[in-house]
Amino acid sequence: MIRVVVFDIGETLVRDDRYWASWADWLGVSRHTLSALVGAVTAMGLDNAEAVRLLRPGVDLAEERRAREEAGRGEYLDETDLYPDVRPGLQALRDMGVRVCVAGNQTAKAGNLVRGLSLPADEIATSEEWGVAKPDPAFFRRVAELGGAVPEETVYVGDHPANDVIPAKAAGLRTCMIRRGPWGHLWGSDSTILRSVDWRIDSILELPPILHGGSEWS
Repeated sequence: MIRVVVFDIGETLVRDDRYWASWADWLGVSRHTLSALVGAVTAMGLDNAEAVRLLRPGVDLAEERRAREEAGRGEYLDETDLYPDVRPGLQALRDMGVRVCVAGNQTAKAGNLVRGLSLPADEIATSEEWGVAKPDPAFFRRVAELGGAVPEETVYVGDHPANDVIPAKAAGLRTCMIRRGPWGHLWGSDSTILRSVDWRIDSILELPPILHGGSEWS
């Protein structure tokens, strides 16, 4: 029985469009240029922050984030950043009696912004708040603690193989890959990666009936 579902944030619950557009504007490059570079480093299996470093070699990302905040151009999220299936999907899981949590590689400010959206979630946490980030196994131990159930009764849902489903599976969690965003579409049909996946979905709304019926992934 699955008692807990824990969701990644970026490109699982929230579109990253605004995030990367704001970085492009801050760096003074076209949004298309940065978007293409994010795609390139993604295909190479690198951290997406490398796209910024290609544009500004030696950049101190933490300092740049502070500068953006001081200039009033820092992180921001609102309802329009959510994928449309998020609220009904999370609510359907809660209506089943499943504990719903959110935990991703984000800043503490992003965590507060997500909380401000009043999602139907029991707990929300970020890597900066925990002091440990994916794919570190310690992150997924925190995920299990957040959910309050044993790992085999906990599902981690994410779009990124190296950050989400592979390390979550290694930590003993059940895993669900969502096919959206650049990572989900690029690797969502990779047979090697799918060995670490219990279920594969295109929408969060597919998950409640899967868990209710115990179906295999499609």
